[in-house]
Amino acid sequence: MKYSDQIGEWLRDLGYTHYFYVGGGNIMHLTESLSRYLTGVPVVHEVAAGIGAEYFNEIAEPGQRALALVTTGPGLTNVVTAVSGAWLESRELLVIGGQVKVSDLASDGLRGRGIQEINGVELLSSTTKASVQLREPVDAKAFKDIVSQSWLPRKGPVFIEMPLNVQAATVEPEPIGVATKPALPIAAEADVSDVVARYNAAKKPVLLIGGGVSYEVAQRLQQRLTEARVPVMTTYNGADRVDGYADNYLGRPNTWGQRSSNILIQQSDLIIAVGTRLGMQQTGFNWQEFGRDAHIVQVDIDPAELRKGHPRIDQGLCVDADDFISRFVTADLKPHDAWLDYARKVRAAVPRVEAVNQTGADYLSPYDFIVTLETLTKSDDLVIPCSSGSAFTLSMQLYKQRFGQRMLTNKSLASMGYGLSGAIGACVAADNERRTILIEGDGGFAQNMQEVGTAEINGLNLKMFIFHDQGHASIRMTQINYFKGKYLGCDRKSGLGLPNWDKLFPAWNVPVVHVNRGFENDPVFLKHFNNPGLCAFVVHIDPEQTYFPKISSRITESGSMESNPIDRMTPEIDYLEGLSFDGKA
Repeated sequence: MKYSDQIGEWLRDLGYTHYFYVGGGNIMHLTESLSRYLTGVPVVHEVAAGIGAEYFNEIAEPGQRALALVTTGPGLTNVVTAVSGAWLESRELLVIGGQVKVSDLASDGLRGRGIQEINGVELLSSTTKASVQLREPVDAKAFKDIVSQSWLPRKGPVFIEMPLNVQAATVEPEPIGVATKPALPIAAEADVSDVVARYNAAKKPVLLIGGGVSYEVAQRLQQRLTEARVPVMTTYNGADRVDGYADNYLGRPNTWGQRSSNILIQQSDLIIAVGTRLGMQQTGFNWQEFGRDAHIVQVDIDPAELRKGHPRIDQGLCVDADDFISRFVTADLKPHDAWLDYARKVRAAVPRVEAVNQTGADYLSPYDFIVTLETLTKSDDLVIPCSSGSAFTLSMQLYKQRFGQRMLTNKSLASMGYGLSGAIGACVAADNERRTILIEGDGGFAQNMQEVGTAEINGLNLKMFIFHDQGHASIRMTQINYFKGKYLGCDRKSGLGLPNWDKLFPAWNVPVVHVNRGFENDPVFLKHFNNPGLCAFVVHIDPEQTYFPKISSRITESGSMESNPIDRMTPEIDYLEGLSFDGKA
């Protein structure tokens, strides 16, 4: 049996159903072999292969997986961004890369010997859980041991580099068995009981759910969370784990989070953070102030995250987040009606769209757009904000998710260009049976706009909303705030070349709809939004649009940056005047 055929059979048996790829000479055997065991999705650029596979793995039903297949040299270097994003977000991603024949590999200090040869193992070793080169075929157990590292305990990318002659080698067939999850450490009963006791004794507790809590477990716990009236918040990666319309839902705190949520988590006396690493975007860069009056419990599978020193935590549990939250939520929990009643008043007092923002008369407020679009979505839509800039920020700050919708982004790397590739992967994972809604800025969309062709040729039911603010809005705002409006490379006037959208999309026979005020009543918009198929929606945003509230930073006399804590968002408006927690429902 050819080894590349054996690899295809093994991958199928391990649950892989799809591979995203760009063809290349040094993966020719793998490309052909995998086509007989998995569904191949050709993409235009290798970064889209990695991002598409990452998002596929987050959206797909349990037991279904996708990988990225890239050739050596530029194929490998092009996928580095996607690997880095999956690494920082702790996402499952298998990348198999081709390589020149073993006899052509460089040695004795040569930069390269074989054509397009790049040392992929060294290049990706710092952003993968395993980065290995197979100079000869390995058996089923060895292959499974390498690949399975991507799954658990803390998910992450795995890279396997396979020289061309190894792919073509002849081997004796061998079964690999099914994919299994390794047993994870679980919390001692005494630790769970202690957290339950602290929760019952607290006056203002918050359960913060992160992306480390699986969607399947969150789905199982929805009714219990509501019945027990647990005051619950989510991180951005956990955004779709809770119903945004539930009475006990208190929003998404974050550096760019909801002001009301930031206020409430800072007023809490107990924070139970489950399945979140509590990174600086979650706590604010002024992490010393996070949970200033709270006892903080952090549940994370990675011991390094528990001992990193920021933020301060009082109790760290290096255990399975799914097991912990299941046992915690189903325990005998005391209701906290007074705190929930107060929290709802805070949420009501702080407007979702604050009047401080300025929008030019000829433009649509991006705040109003997000809030209005939300009302037009369906309960099973896939909502894919991009990963940086105003389109991402406002989506995560404003959008109120319905349980059943999936909401996915990659904020840790915060790379422009993630949205379209991620939306394609999510759409393929859902078998194109659910509408996928992409929200991305024009600058970010332009970085990977070639993948419109991938969406078109696969007939995806994808609605692409592009914030057309004529450049990089977040960079423009930075240059206004810190450099007195000296624009550099952020719009056409400062040298940034972006396409004419009305001319671009027809190249793929994709319709273009312009979105302006009153779009929710526009029959042309509604037709293209509600009917299946691919469509681009150009949302006209004021280039000078302001974006508040936000956490302000300032340059100190020493030249360092200093930020406000997350509950002091700019502008500092006292929405809570006359409102205080008295412990009474």
